[in-house]
Amino acid sequence: MVAVVAVGGLVGAEARYALGLALPHGPTQWPWSTLLINTTGCVLIGVLMVVITELVDAHPLARPLLGVGFLGGYTTFSTYTVEIVNLVRAGRAPLALGYLAGTPVIAVLAGAAGAAATRAIATRVRVMRSGTARPRAGMTAPDTSDGQEPQ
Repeated sequence: MVAVVAVGGLVGAEARYALGLALPHGPTQWPWSTLLINTTGCVLIGVLMVVITELVDAHPLARPLLGVGFLGGYTTFSTYTVEIVNLVRAGRAPLALGYLAGTPVIAVLAGAAGAAATRAIATRVRVMRSGTARPRAGMTAPDTSDGQEPQ
């Protein structure tokens, strides 16, 4: 279990590091890379939890590998905290306050959106596979009747 979490964490941390390099910011600037990392990580945890708890019979190591390991290594709320302190020290207290208040709200909404979107997609796929999908607005369903009354 520890090895699985460690491997996932290593890959997640490397992904976070790469994204941080791609979107650098100074200590007095809005930390877009960290906000993007934490937001996408929360969307992905919402997706993952729905998939492995509601949709598939997941391998017992899926959650530790992907949730605890990869997404735990990918998201970085410790960096979020350091960036708030750095913004305050740089005299950017209003920006720090906005970041402090906004990030958790965005993170929770992102997780909920990931879970809701995954459930909606799964429901749509189930309906389409069952053949009971309704036509979109403005479209008519093909006539498959043989012209006789149902019995």
